[in-house]
Amino acid sequence: MPLYLNKINDMRLARIKIKNETINQEPVEINLLDPLIEKYKNKRGNLIPLLQGTQDIFGYIPHIAFKKLSEDTGIELSDMYGVATFYAQFRLNPVGKHIIKVCHGTACHVQNANSITDAIQEHLKINDGETTENGEFTLESVACLGCCSLAPVMMIGDETYGKLTGNQAVKIIKNIVKAESN
Repeated sequence: MPLYLNKINDMRLARIKIKNETINQEPVEINLLDPLIEKYKNKRGNLIPLLQGTQDIFGYIPHIAFKKLSEDTGIELSDMYGVATFYAQFRLNPVGKHIIKVCHGTACHVQNANSITDAIQEHLKINDGETTENGEFTLESVACLGCCSLAPVMMIGDETYGKLTGNQAVKIIKNIVKAESN
């Protein structure tokens, strides 16, 4: 297996580790799933739309939602967890208001994307895949953002920031905090 695929697999495995907080999540209004379940209950290929819809409702897929989906649709829990942990789009834990994605694809890696991740981790006092205590920011290393000509790159929400240094990345985060406090 090529080295870059090993790195991507390592990042993926680190991202999907289920922490104790997965079980001890905040209570959610589980009945919000009823219309979604009704829409997809007896349709073929309903698993991914059910998981996507659940994540759209709650921002992630709570453990209790897996149980409700399984009970109401007959889909095995193991099948749902298998899909939810395979695809990077699904989240098993709550995320921050702002999701910071730092690209670690080949072009960004060569341009020292690690310095961006390190600076953000130090500034926000979180590790990759974690959310700040105030729920404002979640940091994620991703395999590729498709902006190789701007390497190294990060995205916050829908905004892309390229040709960054660690200091520039931290300054962008500070500006977001400053703008929201005004």
